Amino acid sequence: MKNSSLSVPEYKNYEYGYNLAYELAGEQLAAAGDLKQRCLKSGADYKRAGSKEITTLEFLNQKYRVTLPDIDVSLVGGGAEIPISDKILILHYLTLASGAPLSHKPIAFQELPEGASYLRTFSKRSIEPLVRYFGVETERLVEVAGRLGGSKTDYGDAAVTINGFKMVPVTLVLWGGDEEFPPRGNILFDSTIPEYLSTYDITVLCDAITWRLVRFLREGGS
Repeated sequence: MKNSSLSVPEYKNYEYGYNLAYELAGEQLAAAGDLKQRCLKSGADYKRAGSKEITTLEFLNQKYRVTLPDIDVSLVGGGAEIPISDKILILHYLTLASGAPLSHKPIAFQELPEGASYLRTFSKRSIEPLVRYFGVETERLVEVAGRLGGSKTDYGDAAVTINGFKMVPVTLVLWGGDEEFPPRGNILFDSTIPEYLSTYDITVLCDAITWRLVRFLREGGS
């Protein structure tokens, strides 16, 4: 494959130093209070079982369970170990969710708070790999995105919208290029996304989406 020079990052390499962030994220969610209200604002399900409060929500087409007061994040039905970066995203989403309805107005990363300052890093981590692996065969993006619950969208030569969380749609767009211009890409968000995730968390989410798609492509698509 022409793209073999760009290696898929191992998520375990990102976990060093994340343990404290996970503990803090759990403390922030607990301090936010009224978990049932948090669930209403984030589109998650809520139930109480004895002394425990249990939230169930979807993240990248999989169901997760968050249990308080012990702050445990697990896959519903069990399965592979969850990257700690994913656990932090889930806790942050529940904590920050404002309940704002989707505006259906797309914005680019540079329009996010401090997005312009981090655009180069964001592009390198999320957009460049997307273009490198899918820019020549843009239709493969639509094919593999189905594994994340993605749906085809009318942008560029190929585009898909994937729900990171229920209230966080992420749209990946590709232009295949021609004799004059190389392939290029972009990632768009609903303008309400700062009501649900910080700009840093958005970069982590997009990084997770891009490299999941690359893995699916390497595994043979759908």
